[in-house]
Amino acid sequence: MSTTRVSLLFSFVEKYVLVLLSLAGGMIISRLLTPTETGIYAVAAVLLGVAQVLRDFGAGQYLVQERELTEAKLRAVLGASFLFAWPLAALIALLGYPLASFYREPQLAPLLQLLAVNFVLLPFSSVILPMLRREMRFGAICAINLTHGLCSVLVSVTLAWHGFGFMSMAWGSVAATGAALLLSLWLSPPRMPWLPARAGIGRVIVFGAYATGGNLIDEAGAAAPDLVIGKMIGMDAVGIFGKAIAVLAVFHKAITNAVTPVVYPLYAAHVRGGGDAREAYLRTVSYMTAFAWPFFACVAVMALPILRLLYGEQWDAAGPLIRIMCFSSALYSISCMSRYFLVAIGQAAPQARLDGMTVMLRIALLMLAAPFGLSAVAWAIVGATVFRVTFTMRCLTRLGGISIAQVAAASFKGLLLTGLAVLAPLSVLALSPDSPALAVVAGVASVLLWFAGIVLVRHPLIDELDLARRKLAAALSH
Repeated sequence: MSTTRVSLLFSFVEKYVLVLLSLAGGMIISRLLTPTETGIYAVAAVLLGVAQVLRDFGAGQYLVQERELTEAKLRAVLGASFLFAWPLAALIALLGYPLASFYREPQLAPLLQLLAVNFVLLPFSSVILPMLRREMRFGAICAINLTHGLCSVLVSVTLAWHGFGFMSMAWGSVAATGAALLLSLWLSPPRMPWLPARAGIGRVIVFGAYATGGNLIDEAGAAAPDLVIGKMIGMDAVGIFGKAIAVLAVFHKAITNAVTPVVYPLYAAHVRGGGDAREAYLRTVSYMTAFAWPFFACVAVMALPILRLLYGEQWDAAGPLIRIMCFSSALYSISCMSRYFLVAIGQAAPQARLDGMTVMLRIALLMLAAPFGLSAVAWAIVGATVFRVTFTMRCLTRLGGISIAQVAAASFKGLLLTGLAVLAPLSVLALSPDSPALAVVAGVASVLLWFAGIVLVRHPLIDELDLARRKLAAALSH
């Protein structure tokens, strides 16, 4: 099996187990916490998510794409990580009280201060994980991330069960960071430097300014709905909106997040070797739309029974939001890997400018929509996504030599798969529009129709399925 396929296998195993852990934990915690408690933690988490991008400051991407690594460069990356992470930890702790006052939620301050501990711990593994990714050691990365996920769920659920409220999730986050750090130190590549250095930090910062600029703006756009809703509507609305996002995020956790750690090193390897990364990118688009479009179509049809199955009836208000935002999520899947392609071919600056334009529009639309309620916010997200995908396609054509026609051709069979897979939930919906049990039946039937569709339309995924079948047959024969 090729290195890329082995890497994807480990990455998918990791993400699917993490999705199952997250779902199990979420199903329990959503029945122990109120929408308001969930909303308070969600606001803190998105604030920390924005700071998390600054904490890394492109160090991981720098190590993956750098042609020749030396000990001096590794020590410079380590130095840059401490330079950004520890001051950020102090800043988050100090800003806890002003942010709590801004949102009129005093409990936000101790929550942010506890979560800031993560920023104290994370720099110690800042070189290890990118080096494991550069060496395509996704087995080790899988073990580290599974340890993080398992520890987070166990601690959070246990503490929530004993009445710790939203603080249970914060303690789970800190415990998970500590556990993952210990394992990453044990699995680190040999001869790793442990002392940071100032020499060479400037080069890391210059690269990180472009790479992080785009990521920071993108993260701000993702965080904007929760922050705007929390200020203009209320923490309970943040909780409701968060549950809609949680259902949609199942795809990103299971598929997008599994593919992302592999595609950037893959594109970068093509470029470093003098090859053409366009074919790899179009194949990625073909795979992503084959997964994304059927998933979001089925979720849109079965939104209410899925919510009741996962989180209970107190979250029914999230159903209409899911149906609206499934469209934007499906559309975004066409271009969700474009960032890594453009950075790999040396176009990080245009990508950052694109992010800046689209996120500014997103925030403006959200602020205009928030006074009209959560449905208006969901439609604002759809509008911002249409704008983003349109301009991303223009960048791919102008900078990467990838035409809209090529992207459409790569996506066409995904559309056919969607038409087949959605037949099952449409049939079940006609029988019972809100039955959680029938949602499970519809999901199983959709997966079976999806597999049948891959064979019928001869989707490129059939090669991967055939390879998996032959490997399994060979393993069983022995």
